[in-house]
Amino acid sequence: MLVDCSTEDKFQFSITCEACGKVWKSPAIVFSKARIPPATEGKKIVYATIYGREKKNAQMKALKAGEKSFSRCPICHRWVCDDCFMVCEDLDMCGQCAEKLNEKGSIVGKI
Repeated sequence: MLVDCSTEDKFQFSITCEACGKVWKSPAIVFSKARIPPATEGKKIVYATIYGREKKNAQMKALKAGEKSFSRCPICHRWVCDDCFMVCEDLDMCGQCAEKLNEKGSIVGKI
């Protein structure tokens, strides 16, 4: 699951492997209006709208980047890192599910 680690000046997100606890963080993206105080109430509204748009874009980029190192197990539905995800003969799954189901395969992070 993507966790929001953003501040008012930068956007950043993280994913934690639900099997081993390894944390991945997206590169920080600086808000275009960071450290520029809005001069009027109207500018506050404009900046808030820009912030929301830029944050959503940063979130989508982070999700795409995170999906390169994490996979969702089709059995238990947990998000796991490449070191905990296996390519098996019939269905790729996390290592814990593969062990429970006695499935053999290769760990993605070691392929």
